This record gives sequence, structure tokens and C-alpha cells, in this order.
Amino acid sequence: MKTAVAAKKGGAKEAGAASASKLIDGRIRELGDWRGEMLARVRGLIKQAVPDVIEEWKWRGVPVWEHDGIICTGETYKEVVKLTFAKGAALDDPAGLFNSSLDGNVRRAIDIRQGEKINEKALKALIRAAVELNGAKKAAKKRSA
Repeated sequence: MKTAVAAKKGGAKEAGAASASKLIDGRIRELGDWRGEMLARVRGLIKQAVPDVIEEWKWRGVPVWEHDGIICTGETYKEVVKLTFAKGAALDDPAGLFNSSLDGNVRRAIDIRQGEKINEKALKALIRAAVELNGAKKAAKKRSA
């Protein structure tokens, strides 16, 4: 499967994002089971939380959502749909959504199993917090440059 890599400027970035979105659509259809439905559902929640989110397709087939850096990835395995937050260890998680990769210094993940309910309000808040963190780090880099 081809990978879409968005360029950093102009229309090429939009074209890359459109291609990535199509690849994610294809992955959802290809799964054809609860995992595809769950991936579509969390994707929708991400887009609701951050309407201008950028979708990428990286690492030979992993959906990635970005806004001033990676927010999270959406991996699918036999038993779980895993949302891995790139800077999850730095995020407050008052609802206790993170249930995987808890020992690392940087990432945190949410494993969603078949039939589990999603706390949509808490997930959207976590996504927005990740975007806020990315924006703060980007602004700090600009100030130090």
C-alpha cells in the first residue's frame, strides 16, 4: 500500500492529507468489523474536537492525527483499537482513559476492546489538551529560535 506524506507548504500538504484520508477510509472498509467501526468512531470524535486536524498515513499503514505535531495514532490489532498519544505522559487524564503504555516517559495509549463504551466528552478533552500542548511546545521553540 502506498503511503501519503504531506509536504510542509501549500497545496501539496492538502493533497497529501486528502490522500491520507482516503487511505484511512480504505483501512476502515478493509477491516469490515467492530475495529473498523471503532476506528471510524474515534476518527469522528477527533475531527469534532479539532475540526482542522490533519490526517496522515505513516509507518506503512498507521493513521495519524496531527495539529502542530502528532496528537495520536490509531492502530488496529486483533483484540484492540489503540489510540497512542505521542505526548500522553504530559497530559492530565482526570477520567482515567489511558490504560496502556503507562510505564513510558512520553507516550500513553487507550486500548479499546470490542463492546467497550467510549467516554466521548473525556476523549475530546484529552485530544484538545494534546493540541494545546503541541501548540505550546511550538510557540516555545519559536521564542527560543
